[in-house]
Amino acid sequence: MTALRGLWPEMQDTCTSLGLMLSVVLFTGLARVVTRQQQLHSPMAHAFVLEFLATLQLCCCTHELQLLSEQEPAHPTWPLTLIYFFTLVHGLTLVGTSSNPCGVMMQMMLGGMSPEMGAVRLLAQLIGALGSRYCIGAVWSLGLTKYHVSERSFACKNPIQVDLPKAVIIEALCSFIFHSALLNFQEVRTKLRIHLLAALITFLVYAVTRKCKIYGLVSLCLKCITGGSLTGAVFNPALALSLHFKCFDEAFLQFFIVYWLAPSLGILLMILMFSFFLPWLYNNHTINKEE
Repeated sequence: MTALRGLWPEMQDTCTSLGLMLSVVLFTGLARVVTRQQQLHSPMAHAFVLEFLATLQLCCCTHELQLLSEQEPAHPTWPLTLIYFFTLVHGLTLVGTSSNPCGVMMQMMLGGMSPEMGAVRLLAQLIGALGSRYCIGAVWSLGLTKYHVSERSFACKNPIQVDLPKAVIIEALCSFIFHSALLNFQEVRTKLRIHLLAALITFLVYAVTRKCKIYGLVSLCLKCITGGSLTGAVFNPALALSLHFKCFDEAFLQFFIVYWLAPSLGILLMILMFSFFLPWLYNNHTINKEE
């Protein structure tokens, strides 16, 4: 009984953080419903608002989720459960938006989005990422839990724990692998695809945190999915900007290369492989087989 009483304050803080994240999801969801009912005449204005709300939701929840992950979990599977649950929540509520500049770039390169629409979505993601920092700072200043400190959101904790070339390779490979999965899951039904992606991310997080040797280099490179000890990001330039904005201010070139250029390079390599190299390899094999 004494042990339970000792855990109660921690449980209260955890429940408060979870409630805060769900409140963000509900608030942005309500805003999306209002936006759709308003029937904005300009498709670009409509896309801008939805993309802004999606990025705001993702970044605010990730700030709070990162705060929870730094606490000592009551059970080893608890962080994995949160990762799966909120990946699922974002997937179900943010359909039709990407909340990731790399996703917009991928659609533009594959011809699924015009450059004008892409630019509008990128601008919305930038504003949403920056706005989330001030929103979460305002909420943390209320001191709802002992971990909520407003100065925390504006402090720079450099997440890059490796040298620049390795950090670039890690971020590029993370972007390549994750968006390859997104591209190849497009033919799967939406509800099933969301569960598959949530399960994939959770499984990769488990493989990384347990440091399973059988995954070798791929497991090492996927540490960034959880904001791990190598680069501390999630191969999402907008999310990285929100989480590490102060670091961008102090070491802009390094963070620009690692968190913006490297994921973009991963997208480019992915498109080159699936749109050009693999079709060429298949055609070449077919011709050789016919001969």
